[in-house]
Amino acid sequence: MTTTTPGSPETPGSSGPSLSTGRVPLSFDSLKRRRSQDSFGQVFQGLLVLSVAIAFAMVLAVIITVVYDSADVLFSRFWEFLNNRSSSDPAKAGVAQGIRGSLIIAAIVSLVAFPIGIGAAIYLEEYASDTPMTRLIEVTVRNLAGVPSIVYGLLGLAVFVQGLRGITGGSSVISAGLTLSILVLPIVIIASGEAIRAVPGSLREGAYGLGATQWEVIRTQVLPAALPGILTGAVLSMARALGEAAPLLVIGAAAFYSTGFQGQLEQMQGAFTALPMNVATFAKLPADVWSSHAAAASVTVMVLVFFVNIVAIVVRARVSKKLGR
Repeated sequence: MTTTTPGSPETPGSSGPSLSTGRVPLSFDSLKRRRSQDSFGQVFQGLLVLSVAIAFAMVLAVIITVVYDSADVLFSRFWEFLNNRSSSDPAKAGVAQGIRGSLIIAAIVSLVAFPIGIGAAIYLEEYASDTPMTRLIEVTVRNLAGVPSIVYGLLGLAVFVQGLRGITGGSSVISAGLTLSILVLPIVIIASGEAIRAVPGSLREGAYGLGATQWEVIRTQVLPAALPGILTGAVLSMARALGEAAPLLVIGAAAFYSTGFQGQLEQMQGAFTALPMNVATFAKLPADVWSSHAAAASVTVMVLVFFVNIVAIVVRARVSKKLGR
């Protein structure tokens, strides 16, 4: 028969104090009471809820204001506004050429910024050694993500408009697309690098253990697992590219662009406009009638960005489902 003395550990299977700590385990009810008594935690949670509410209210206020100001155009001549070319006559002005210019810029950004940015992120995370030069490059990329967009406009003016005029045609949609590609490149690199860094090391170790090469590990394990995060960075960068007006102003985008739809080469190397330019042009005109045009163009930009986000969310969801994540 086993006996215990006061202060001695309880026998295995008993409901007494723990062998390791000598403390009685907390029940679920006691944990709930402790949580309800955590006043600092409740205050912090309340501040978080307040922050979310303020952010949502600000976004909602912007949407309501823009939609309300654009009601005259959206409800009276919505399709005409979308299909008409730029004009100095408010009754005929539209954003068709701005939509086409923004779509071409988006295509150029997708073809230039995304492959280069994702490739740079793969090299920095998977191939580059942890050297002072690598750390300097990473710090530089993060600093470039915070540079004002007008600085990139000056870069585009010097390099693409003036330096490469024979290729880009000067102030053209090609120059705009390349300028905005450089603008969003740091965002793509940072977001892709964070997504690759978040891939569990066990995936790499398992693939290496099966005899896979480094390229096979990256292609079959790392990139598929990091693809949802990479798509998120691509959406954020594309949204910024579609909404930037300052670089377009610097490189010489047209305000009122009413020369019609030219041939493909002329359209790529000739005068151009984009939706942010339409918004900026309509907003600075003195007549009150143009304010509704500026708001309607802003709604068009938001719808275009929303559509891009929806496409990326659907693709990300399908990829995650395919990977079982």
